[in-house]
Amino acid sequence: MNSNIAAILGALIGDSATLGLHWIYDSKRISEVEKSKGLVFLQPDASHYDGVKGYFAHSEKIAGESTGYGEVCLLMLQHLVKHGGFKRTEYQTEYREYFGPGGSYAGYVDSPTRLTLQTLLPLSPEVFPAASGADDDQFLSLAALPAMVATNTDSIEVLMKRIDEMVRVTNNNDLAVAAAKCSAAVLFEILNGKSMESALIGSLEFAGGKLRPLLEQVLAIQKLDNIRVAEEFGSACHVTQGLPVVFHIAKCAPDYKTAIEVNIRTGGDNCGRAIMLGSFTAAYMVKQGESAFPIPLEWLVRYRKIVAATDACTNF
Repeated sequence: MNSNIAAILGALIGDSATLGLHWIYDSKRISEVEKSKGLVFLQPDASHYDGVKGYFAHSEKIAGESTGYGEVCLLMLQHLVKHGGFKRTEYQTEYREYFGPGGSYAGYVDSPTRLTLQTLLPLSPEVFPAASGADDDQFLSLAALPAMVATNTDSIEVLMKRIDEMVRVTNNNDLAVAAAKCSAAVLFEILNGKSMESALIGSLEFAGGKLRPLLEQVLAIQKLDNIRVAEEFGSACHVTQGLPVVFHIAKCAPDYKTAIEVNIRTGGDNCGRAIMLGSFTAAYMVKQGESAFPIPLEWLVRYRKIVAATDACTNF
């Protein structure tokens, strides 16, 4: 497995592994479930959410499927392979067809997706606005990044312009764009051989005035303390909450498996965080020669779209 493919599969499988315990805001409940049923690739179960802060969004899903985040990541990968690069109008069309009425997607539709569809559905592609997304800084803004960065062959300056265009399709929000550029810069530098810490620190120039101080603060923490970090920064869907948690775990976790498991135990929007966290850590382990197969094989085979994902990966 090369590091670019690891970046994509690390995101997709991290999201799928986390699905069963998504949006439980109670680490003690997650611990209780883990002791009785395990932690990864669990069947979504409403009883896990009883009596605690959380939101059971995935009643229609079965273990091994993806959240909307993972679906966006795979959709972007397939788009890039089909078109040989990012084509904004074509992507908007494919996004509308997949997530809109009559599309193949079945599952929870988050606010930025719903508002993006409301913009695109009445229009013909030739008049799609470039910024069709919602004024929203949630984690959907990062979901397509692993595919975009892993298939990139241009300079980081060109990549950043493309990311701005891509993010505004679903999240027309400056903070969302800054978070996406910052996250993309981390993965770009990892794929170019930088150490994890160097990549995380180097990305701060793209983070913007609101996000950068939070990331600087969390990068000063030297030991893994994910629950405390989540309590301090937040564990919900907004990038100012979740991205500091991603940076902390990416810096402190020793490997991909540990990073994904720690992220699940942290609770909240752990699937939203799993996309970039899984991408960073899987790509890093391969690029640095720490493991040719950083993702456990038993996880790979449990991801229900592994054939579609690997087929696409072999064609970019």
